[in-house]
Amino acid sequence: MKNKIWNRIIVSAFLTAAVWLAGSETAEAGTEKTIPNGVYAESVDLSGMTEQQAKEAVEAYVESLMGRSITLVAVGGNEEAVTPEELGMTWDNPELVQDALGLVTGKNLIQRYKALRDLEREPKVYDLELAFDYQAVSDILTERFTRYDIAAEDYSLTRQDGAFIIHEGTIGYALDVEDSIDDVVDYLMTEWDHSDCRIQLDVTETVPRGGNGELEQVKDVLGTFTTSYKSSGSSRSTNVANGCKLINGQTLYPGEELNTLNLITPFTEANGYLLAGSYLNGQVVESFGGGICQVSTTLYNAVLLAELEVTERYNHSMIVSYVDPSADAAIAESSGKNFCFVNNTDYPIYVEGYTTPEKKITFTIYGKETRDTVNRSVRYESEVLETTYPDSDVITADAGQPFGYIVTSGMHVGYKARLWKIVTENGTETREQVNKSTYKMSPRTATVGVATDNADAYNAIMAAIGSGSIDNVKAVIAAYTQPAEPAAQ
Repeated sequence: MKNKIWNRIIVSAFLTAAVWLAGSETAEAGTEKTIPNGVYAESVDLSGMTEQQAKEAVEAYVESLMGRSITLVAVGGNEEAVTPEELGMTWDNPELVQDALGLVTGKNLIQRYKALRDLEREPKVYDLELAFDYQAVSDILTERFTRYDIAAEDYSLTRQDGAFIIHEGTIGYALDVEDSIDDVVDYLMTEWDHSDCRIQLDVTETVPRGGNGELEQVKDVLGTFTTSYKSSGSSRSTNVANGCKLINGQTLYPGEELNTLNLITPFTEANGYLLAGSYLNGQVVESFGGGICQVSTTLYNAVLLAELEVTERYNHSMIVSYVDPSADAAIAESSGKNFCFVNNTDYPIYVEGYTTPEKKITFTIYGKETRDTVNRSVRYESEVLETTYPDSDVITADAGQPFGYIVTSGMHVGYKARLWKIVTENGTETREQVNKSTYKMSPRTATVGVATDNADAYNAIMAAIGSGSIDNVKAVIAAYTQPAEPAAQ
């Protein structure tokens, strides 16, 4: 009897479900498939929507999020608000619509009835997956937030009245762009509740190099060198003093490189330079910073005596007078000539440079002396391998200048030379080649005025020019321009 009653209940339920489903199917016959009731994409109710309607509803919701405020916090608590739209947000799982449409599709009558009843009791809620443009995030972090970075300042030295003063360093803080990209994207994809929010960006801390104990070791003279620029005019003297001042006071830690060009450029009046003579393609020309090579050359020789590692050095195009051949170090921004060296000691070093009223420039390298100063010494020796002299002068006639006008430049002898490092230790001498240099030969030049109404003077000056001798030209000019001697009484 109980089985009969139970069977009737099942049959009744089945018939009820069949009628309900049949009614539903009849109502939908000939219409586009819709999502069953009780289906959501997060807070968006998709019940009864077609595929197109559901996609538009979700896209409208995503669009409503584009203006949310996402506050990013960078170095020092500095913060700025950005929007999901700026971060390139997109909807990344549109396939959920197809899945929702198929929740009851393909099931038999009872399974469909049960699925629909289940949705009434417990709605189906899909998570929205949002994607972000990593490049857009990177660009925003780089362009808008790295400007808050604070560079670390190492402990450093200055030297006043013969004594060192230690200046404490400061900690540096910088935005870690790569890690911060991950922080922002991961938070927005996995934790964001779609309301306004704040995200702390990843900041790295840089501890300054050095310390009081380390810099207190810097007290020994490792190398010092002086050159004279006594024959220089006021402009060149100004440039030498200015370049020296810009290098003075550098503290270099072990492994750190000093780049001379970086310290002394730009060669402009605003940076303290004047027009003065300098070498360019084997000629002497006027340029801002003329004379700066004497600064780098003096520093080069101090560095050699300190036995630091020279990483970049060039000789001049023509020989200079203030050091021996191959003991120079040229600077030329236009042709990429630079002088660089590395602190290859185990302790910090300090570079001191100064000029005197007597027009002498000195560089001294201070550090901690670890070399044997009793049984060992070092010196440098220049060796000239080849000398080339010009065989004639170069003379140019200028018809625009009057007879008697002459402008000359001096001759430069050409050299090939090399520099030796000579170490004497316990009475034993060893030699090591430091560099090899080639200097151009440059003849004397003259520009001579030839405009005159005196045919004899014109013919004579042209013949002298043709001889290739500036001395002959000067003799002709003297002969025709000297006042006549008074007649004898």
